[in-house]
Amino acid sequence: MMNNWLKALTASALIVAAGNTQAETLRVVTDPSFVPFEMMDQDTGEMIGFDMEILAEVAKRAGFDYALQTMDFNGIIPALQTGNVDIAIAGITITEEREQIVDFSDPYYDSGLRILVRESNDDVNELKDLEGAKIGTKIGSTSYDFLVSNLADNDGVTPYPGSSDMYMALMSRAVDAVFYDAPNVGYFARTRGEGRVKTIGPLYEGQQYGIALKQGSEWLDKVNEALASIKADGTYKAIYEKWFGPMPE
Repeated sequence: MMNNWLKALTASALIVAAGNTQAETLRVVTDPSFVPFEMMDQDTGEMIGFDMEILAEVAKRAGFDYALQTMDFNGIIPALQTGNVDIAIAGITITEEREQIVDFSDPYYDSGLRILVRESNDDVNELKDLEGAKIGTKIGSTSYDFLVSNLADNDGVTPYPGSSDMYMALMSRAVDAVFYDAPNVGYFARTRGEGRVKTIGPLYEGQQYGIALKQGSEWLDKVNEALASIKADGTYKAIYEKWFGPMPE
C-alpha cells in the first residue's frame, strides 16, 4: 500500500511539473494582405509568408505558443494598446509615435517606400511627379503619412484598407500610382503585376520593421534574444532568401 501511495504521489508531482513547464499561449495578430510578409494560402487556409516563418522561429526560441488572428492593419496598434492582443507582426514600421504606446523588438527587416505605376507610364520618375495625381496607399501606414507631409498638392492621396485594393485600383486606372512599402510593391510587380506595372524612382524614407508587443510586455527581452539567435545561426538568412532572393551584404 505504501508503494502504491508513493507511486501515486510521484505521478502527481510529475503532472504538476509538466503543467508548470507548459508554454504560455500568446495572442498574436497580423494583417493578411501584406505579401510576401503575410498572406493566406488559398489551398490550406493557413497564413504563410516571411513574417509567419520569423514568428514561428521566435516563438519556439522564446518559449511561447501562440494563437494567430488577423485584422486590418489600421486596427493592430489600437488592439495592442488596449491589451486585446499580446504581439503583432505585420511589417510594422518602428516610429517614435508608435513607440509611445507599444513596445518594439529590435529591428528585423530594413525597408523603405517606393512608387509603383502602370508599365506604360513614363511621366513619373520621382515623388515630385506625383503632385496633383491620384495615388493609392494603405490606411494607417507610414506611406500615407509620408505622402500627406511631402506633397503640396495631396488631395488625390487615397487610402485603401488592403494592398490588393490599391493594386486593383492602379490596374483599373482608378489611381495613377501606388506608394507603399518597397518589398510589397516589388513583390507584386514581379508576380501578379508582371508586365502591367513597374516600380520606379529611389527608395524613400528608410524604415525598419519590428515585432510589436503590448507596452510593458515581459516577453520583449526573450523576443530580442530569439531574433539575435536566428540571425546568428543563419536561420534568418535562409528565411529571407526564400522570400526575397539573395540577401544584401
